[in-house]
Amino acid sequence: MEHFFTIIGGMGTMATESYVHQLNLRTPAHKDQDYFNYILVNHATVPDRTSYILDHSQPSPFPALLSDIKQQSQFGPDFFALPCNTAHYFYEELQAATEIPILHMPRETVKDIQARYPDAKRIGITGTRGTIADRIYEDEINRVGLTPVLPTEKIEAETMTLIYDDIKEQNMVDPVLFHQIVAEMINEQNCDVVILGCTELSLAQEREPVTDLPIADGQSILVDRSIELATKTQRSHSDVTD
Repeated sequence: MEHFFTIIGGMGTMATESYVHQLNLRTPAHKDQDYFNYILVNHATVPDRTSYILDHSQPSPFPALLSDIKQQSQFGPDFFALPCNTAHYFYEELQAATEIPILHMPRETVKDIQARYPDAKRIGITGTRGTIADRIYEDEINRVGLTPVLPTEKIEAETMTLIYDDIKEQNMVDPVLFHQIVAEMINEQNCDVVILGCTELSLAQEREPVTDLPIADGQSILVDRSIELATKTQRSHSDVTD
């Protein structure tokens, strides 16, 4: 197979399934051959990212992710998609291990906010405690001169309940809790936009969407960027060969 991309997923599996579903759903296709070529690595046994970031005595996800990147690089994908926000803690080390570009979900999300919400100044961040602690969104927001707004301890506890107790453990989205978290960030933390900085929150948005408040869904934006890049690499190659 020539001209494809590789998805390093499984963190968690249902969230990766959501990414793939949205990818295929948004692909302008009218026959089998119109869809994109890609390899999905559903590495479900990668150790928990948040556990390691908060406590380095816990098993590190990095060796498994590095192995995936090195292994898949031998096949020559056009690019990598990494649909796990917290895994971007290791982004620089992973990118240094391959010449193949890895899409940077937090960076693309902040770029999207600048384009879609040009007047937004206070950017709220929701996600796992690992994502909050590793500053992957906070640093990107600061880099472009905007103001990152972190969740309160109460909001963070609610978010962890939604991500781990509901979605990861039971594959269930509590719509009241999900909508409450976003509303609290807007109303109590005075955010202009709220980033859904965990792919489980993106899964919640797919199933129980927030439609009345300004959000930036990191995984959804990654889907759009994946389609844009795959269109450029795969479609242009197809035009030449045709």
